[in-house]
Amino acid sequence: MNVKIIAITGVVAVVALTLLSSFGAFESKVDFNTQIKPILNKNCIACHGGVKKVEGFSLLFRHEAVAPTKSGKPALIPGDADASEMIRRLTAEDPDERMPLDAPPLKEEEIDLLRKWVDQGAEWGDHWAYTGPEKPEIPRIGTFWSRLGLTDHPDHAWAKNEIDPFVLDKLRPDGIRPQPETDRRTLIRRVALDLTGLPPTEAMVERFVSDKSPDAYEKAVDSLLASPAYGERWAGSWLDLARYADTKGYERDPGRQIWRYRDWLIRAFNQDKPYDQFITEQLAGDLLPNPTDDQLVATGFHRNTMNNDEGGTQDEEFRIAAVIDRVNTTWDVFQGTTFACVQCHSHPYDPFVHEDYYKYLAFFNNTRDEDVTSDTPTLRFYKNQDSVKVAELKNWVTQHSGNPRQVQEWMHFVRLIEPKINSHDFDEYQNASLLDAKYFGVQHGGSARIRQVDLTGKNRLILAWGTNADNAVVTIRENSPTGRALLTLPVPKTGSAWNDSVMTFPLPDLRGRRNLYLTLDSPKAPKEWVMVKWVAFRPALPGQPADRLGEMDRKLMAVLNASPPSTPVLYESSGELTRKTHVFERGNWMVKGKAVQPDVPKSLPPLPKDYPRNRLGLARWMTSPDHPLTARVAVNRFWEQLFGQGLVETVEDMGTQGVSPTHRELLDYLAVEFATTDAWSVKKLLRRIVLSATYRQRSEATPEGLAHDPTNRWLARGPRVRLAAEQVRDQALAVTGLLSPKMYGPSVMPPQPDGIWQSPYNGETWKPSTGEDRHRRALYTYWKRTAPYPSMVTFDSPSREFCQIRRIRTNTPLQALVTLNDTVYVEVARKLADAMADRAKTPADQIRAGYRTVTFRDLSPRKLAVLLNLYRKTETYYRQHPDDARKLLARADAPPARAALTVTANTLLNLDEVITKE
Repeated sequence: MNVKIIAITGVVAVVALTLLSSFGAFESKVDFNTQIKPILNKNCIACHGGVKKVEGFSLLFRHEAVAPTKSGKPALIPGDADASEMIRRLTAEDPDERMPLDAPPLKEEEIDLLRKWVDQGAEWGDHWAYTGPEKPEIPRIGTFWSRLGLTDHPDHAWAKNEIDPFVLDKLRPDGIRPQPETDRRTLIRRVALDLTGLPPTEAMVERFVSDKSPDAYEKAVDSLLASPAYGERWAGSWLDLARYADTKGYERDPGRQIWRYRDWLIRAFNQDKPYDQFITEQLAGDLLPNPTDDQLVATGFHRNTMNNDEGGTQDEEFRIAAVIDRVNTTWDVFQGTTFACVQCHSHPYDPFVHEDYYKYLAFFNNTRDEDVTSDTPTLRFYKNQDSVKVAELKNWVTQHSGNPRQVQEWMHFVRLIEPKINSHDFDEYQNASLLDAKYFGVQHGGSARIRQVDLTGKNRLILAWGTNADNAVVTIRENSPTGRALLTLPVPKTGSAWNDSVMTFPLPDLRGRRNLYLTLDSPKAPKEWVMVKWVAFRPALPGQPADRLGEMDRKLMAVLNASPPSTPVLYESSGELTRKTHVFERGNWMVKGKAVQPDVPKSLPPLPKDYPRNRLGLARWMTSPDHPLTARVAVNRFWEQLFGQGLVETVEDMGTQGVSPTHRELLDYLAVEFATTDAWSVKKLLRRIVLSATYRQRSEATPEGLAHDPTNRWLARGPRVRLAAEQVRDQALAVTGLLSPKMYGPSVMPPQPDGIWQSPYNGETWKPSTGEDRHRRALYTYWKRTAPYPSMVTFDSPSREFCQIRRIRTNTPLQALVTLNDTVYVEVARKLADAMADRAKTPADQIRAGYRTVTFRDLSPRKLAVLLNLYRKTETYYRQHPDDARKLLARADAPPARAALTVTANTLLNLDEVITKE
């Protein structure tokens, strides 16, 4: 009886399982992100996405996909693939109906997958990069018994820290074993180049090789992280992201003094400034409470935008171009997302709509820079007697005000000359013009309006102006060019309208917003221009007479007329200078749609209500530990710098069109550790990576490894990457002892070929630096956007007109021509040849010594034979052509042997193992 019951029960169970299976109870769930989204992006989104919505059907968002189309019916019905027009069209036989139109049909398995997905409810899913990272469990390695310590296993012997199990976990299914640790000389050179951008010294190499202690490598890494060269190396890589240059760009491309931002970067990396603070100061240093000079200088990150000084250009157009560049750069650098296309239309692949772009742009639209020639606002660094006057002004305001905020506002005005009204904002010109499309100019009988000036509590007019006319008089009038005269002002004769003088005048007590008109009376020189650069309306300094200028007013004028060194910074507008932000229809700045307020995209975590709706609130939002992108993007970029390829190869795009991460769990683990455990410490992140066995591996590729993974995406061997442009040059100078350790200061001009610069507007020429400035690190080289330093560009450095997220490495004959013939490399070769001659007597020993100097390894017999043959042939040539030897060595006594050794030294510096990080 019991047997029968059991048998019947078993039959019932089988039948139940069969029925459940037929109804899909055990059917695997289709994943939208990994299975469906790639099909839609590849085949459908081009016509049915953010840019186009053919027949009113879009697959970008779920609510659009299930909405009625132009026919009045939805094309996708969740839960019913047979009733969904989308599925019918994919299988239609009529070529005019079948989708995708005018393209090959989808594969049968793709259609089945889409059908299954629709039947399961057509659920959407957030792309992995737009969901907050969660710290995954570290994969187990070895066997159960080896984890208990009862047996040995090669995984445990190989792994060094928590990074390595993630790598092993990806290699295990294919049976691939990682490479063992590389030799010590190669390892110390690799990590020194990665962390400091410079090769190690010979003493450092020998110390590491002879140190047998278990923590020898850790000590070497810590020493490199503490080196001042560390900050220079990582600041150098950041300059591409910040589009740093010493010129403004565009056609004229004149000079710009912004090197203090570069120096801030170096110090920030050397101080290990937490990455969240590093971001905040660059985006919003001016909005921090009582910002320091350093925090203001940091905002130079977004003052590296180009400035168009060409005559005839419209300042507002290029101000907006700079703001758009700031939006795009912020997303590229910190969010790893292609946000730029949302300027013109909703994103075709990622969940960002057109309006999102302008809500985000509103955070940046309120800064005071306006594409003026003077590059203002700039932070001024007063010196000598000027700094004494500034201190006296500060003490005066402090004593007579007692209000710290008022002291801060006055010091901001003294240091930044903001807020002010730039004269290109005047309107209603009569017999007036915008001179060279830059500054307002007016002739006899002319006038212009200054709109809606709030004069409440403001009894001082400060303006920068000048003329070459005698007895020119400007009258400030109320409401019209013939209205009530408020001030009658003699214009200073400065020798030219373009030479300005800053002057202060007392204003009558007026309240509210008023239109003010500026009229000129200059009968003695009716054709001479009076030029006005800017005007500012301010309260009088505390303790000064209301109706006349006092001693401190005159001291303020003297300070404002000084010409101290300065650097461009960001400064937020307020009051009547605050701007409204509108959506630009189809991205056209001249076609304004509805007004919008600052906000972040709805597809990302919302901006907390207690955050300010400005750049400071934005920075705090971006650096929240639960933000899905910021930490991931940073980790991926630092990984790419060390391994030559990111865990997400498309460092610039983590979105749906970017390459999928090879080790997503490792990326998330490092991102969470970086933002929480390490408290955003870049040094701790880099230390963790370079201490891993993954980083320490030999770089040699086995035939099996090349066949399985030719580009080393799965990290079964160590990184082998050509050095960056700066490192190629710096290494050559360093190994020969020519490299200057001098840090900071204005950019320098090392030798470059004649004729590179053509500056017709100002006649500027490249003047090679002398002394140690001739041999400073590459990041200090003067960077002209329209004519960058040629050897850098040849080795794939960008022009820095715009942000470049990663350099694409090339391999061209031009690169060899640079390192064989450029003045710098020839000079380095002479120096190396001298050192080789001093170290050994025979050519063979000299070549061995030179090879060891540049690689820290011993030369193989085969390579020695090749180099010796080169030396002998070259020596024979120079014996027959002594004039060529003199040219090469740049001296009258030119022994053929030394010339041949110089050529050999130059060849050593061009070897693959020298310009490559093994």
